[in-house]
Formats: sequence, structure tokens, C-alpha cells
Amino acid sequence: MGATTGIKDVARLAGVSVGTVSNVLNHPERVAEATRLRVRQAIAELGFVRNDSARQLRAGNSRQIAIVVLDVTNPFFTDVVRGAEMAAEDHGVLVVVCNSSESVDRERRHLDVLEEQRVRGVLITPVDDAHTSRLELLIARGTPVVLVDRGSGWPSRCSVAVDDVFGGRLAAEHLIARGHRRVAFVGGPMSIQQVIDRHRGFSAALGKTARLITVDTPNLTVTSGRVAAGQLAELPAQQRPTAVFCANDLLALGVLQGLTHRGLRVPEDVAIVGYDDIEFAAAAAVPLSSVRQPREQLGRTATELLLDEIQANGDHQHRHVLFQPELVVRASTEKVP
Repeated sequence: MGATTGIKDVARLAGVSVGTVSNVLNHPERVAEATRLRVRQAIAELGFVRNDSARQLRAGNSRQIAIVVLDVTNPFFTDVVRGAEMAAEDHGVLVVVCNSSESVDRERRHLDVLEEQRVRGVLITPVDDAHTSRLELLIARGTPVVLVDRGSGWPSRCSVAVDDVFGGRLAAEHLIARGHRRVAFVGGPMSIQQVIDRHRGFSAALGKTARLITVDTPNLTVTSGRVAAGQLAELPAQQRPTAVFCANDLLALGVLQGLTHRGLRVPEDVAIVGYDDIEFAAAAAVPLSSVRQPREQLGRTATELLLDEIQANGDHQHRHVLFQPELVVRASTEKVP
């Protein structure tokens, strides 16, 4: 009978009340062992599967949380989600993954559906801090929210982030130490806070030591990196940067492809530093130097903060966790002997 079987059918076959079946499913310690065995035998014989989601919605106690990421195709967010899932599994909670595709409208639609589904809480990397009214409404209605890969701009919310200003500084200091005096920053759009912070740290560390060219990209993809590489390669040789810092590794991979396609050598003609240190960075044709973020730890920590707020029932102290990135040096900035 399977999905068409109801709790009344189980009660009828077991010769007990519907309330007794409910207790066996939810509070088995309240039911005598012999009765429990009879009910479970009836459940097995009928192939009964309870509608747990409906029960949870009636009780206002869903076992789902959601994570809304900027780009589900970016391996950085894949690793963040993996960390979130590991933490959630420890508590018997399911993680629903939503992709905003760096679109404010798409992000808003996801939040509408998640609220309708009564998820217990939301982990999110907002597309744009200037368009957070829908998120504020979600919070006001009692759904806990934790910001992921975003700093403590909202003191009343928990957040988990990496010090991207420091990460940009690490990249700049590395390139300056290797003698680069004409450098480029590739990243965008500049409405994304992480991009802003990485550019700010990079530019500040360069100071007057090097000439900086900024290439603002429409998104953080390999394709945008290839386009940016074409723009840089077309510059006269005496103006072309000898090093490029990219706002993420996907851009860096695109820049690497674009430059080598045009006959420029990496790192002999142009050095490249990426950001995130995704798995593909080390596996590139020329392994990429990259600013490493603790990706899975970001997801795990954010989920633990969210679950703590959910379980606290109002007695929760918001925390802002800031991790420090580290530079991983590979062949894209170091000449191989």
C-alpha cells in the first residue's frame, strides 16, 4: 500500500488507537513494549511511511535549514556547503541549497519560498548589502539568519567571514617582494563586498610602490577572466602589468588561459595570484598561487552558530567569527628552475 497507507490503517491493523500509533512514532518510551512491537509490525506489513514534513510544519518545528550561495558552480561554495552539511548532519538537520546566481531578484525569490516552507534558519552570502530589505523582513518574522563569507556589518546577526582586506595585502606583499611594479587587479562586480575588500587590501599594500590597473569584471567566472586577459594582453608591452591578482580562482584560471593563448608565459611574462585556493588551483596547467580560505570551516562554523541560535529560543548572543587567510605559493608566481 506504501504512500497511500495512513496512520488510521496502521491503528486498525494493530488494534490500537491513532494516538497510540503517534506515540510509537514520536514518543515510544510512553508505550508498552508489546504494543510497540505490534504497531511496528503493522507499519512494516503495510509499508507505511509517515509524512514527516507535514508533521513538522504543523508543529512549527522543521528539520531543514537553507544556505543561499552566490554561485553554486563555484567550487568555493561547494566546499562551504559541504562544511555546512557535515555540521547539520551531526544534529539530524537537512540543508537545502539555493543559488542566487549573483542576482538580487533571484535571492529574494528564494527567500520567499524558504519562508513559505518554514525552514528553521538561513545561511546566506547576500548578493548586495544595499538590497537587504527582504532579508531583514525574514529576520523580523523570527527566522534566524547567519551571514556566510560576510563580515559583521549587521551587529544583530551572527556572521562568519575571512579577513579579505588582509588577504589582498598578502597578495600585494608577495608580488612586491618578487619585484613587480606594474600590477593589475581583476575582479567584480564591485557591489560584492568580498571583491571590494580584496581590492582595498591589495591597493593599500601596494601604496606608491607599484602602478595598479583595475579591471572590473561583470562576474567572478572563468569566462570573465579570459576576457580580462585579452584586455591586459592588448596593452603595449611597456604598460602591460607583470603580475595580476584575481578576486577568485575562477577568474585566475581564466586569466591564465587567456594569457597563454596569446603567447604570454606564466610566470615569466605575467605572474598570477588567485583567491580561495580551490582544488583546481593546484591542478592548473601552471599551478596557481592563491590566497587560501578555510572553506569547509566557514560552512561548519556558520551552521553551528545558526543551530545554536535556533535552539536558544531567544537567549542567544550573536558572534562574529573572522578567520585569517594564508598565501599558498605555487608556480604561477615562482619561476621553476
